[in-house]
Order: sequence, then structure tokens, then C-alpha cells
Amino acid sequence: MRYGSLILEKKEYVYLKRILNISGYAEDFQTQKSLQRLSDELKNAQIVDEADIPEDVIRFNSKIMVYSENGWEKTIQLVIPSEKDNKEDKISILTSMGAALIGYSEGDVIEWDFPSGRQQIKIVTVLQSTKQKRPSETV
Repeated sequence: MRYGSLILEKKEYVYLKRILNISGYAEDFQTQKSLQRLSDELKNAQIVDEADIPEDVIRFNSKIMVYSENGWEKTIQLVIPSEKDNKEDKISILTSMGAALIGYSEGDVIEWDFPSGRQQIKIVTVLQSTKQKRPSETV
């Protein structure tokens, strides 16, 4: 882990804690486990001001290319639950993949339990979207 722990912008952290608290439901047991692990990781996260968050850290609306040890590669965008769109590869923070990625940075390798089993994924690139509102702007 490049920075030693998850890094989250203050307002995004508050938003994330709020939606994790109200999203006691999950589509399946594995997703529940992922959200619980994210909740646990948030306890040790670095919470920083907007100006202090590194460009290569995954946050809401970041576009991320990930590579799996199983050989697949995918580019996705991490979004708030209401903006998820599978056709456009926009994944919700309330999915196993979304929970696995938030707060990590480019070059990090994560081992996570997904619905398809435990996998190791590498974050290849992280691009920040400047056109879309972040949850911090709507909180």
C-alpha cells in the first residue's frame, strides 16, 4: 500500500460512513463481508482536506484500470449508488469491487473476497474526473 492506509477526503469520508450506516442490506453475503471490511479499514484511514489528497488515490468518480491475477483487465468508474450503470462500467461504492478500491492508490495490489472468490487485483491507473460532482459537493 503506497500510503500505508486508505486516504479519503473529509466530506467523502462522512458521506461514505453515512451510506455504510444506512446500507445494512446487501445483495449477498459476500457483499456484506466486503462492506464490513471497508468499514473496518475506515477506522485506520487518513482523512485529509480536498487540497491534500494525492491525485493517484481512488475516490468517488475516479476512473480506474484494474488487472486481476486471473488475467482480466477492466476500466471502471467508482460512483455513488444512485449513479451506478453497468453498461457504462460505473460501479457503486456498495459493491464488493467498489468497497475494495476506495482510498487505495495507483500501483497498489489488493487481495479481496469477491462473490467469485478471493482475488488479487492491481490498480494500474487512476484518473480523476473533473466534470462530475463528487458526493462532497452535495453533502
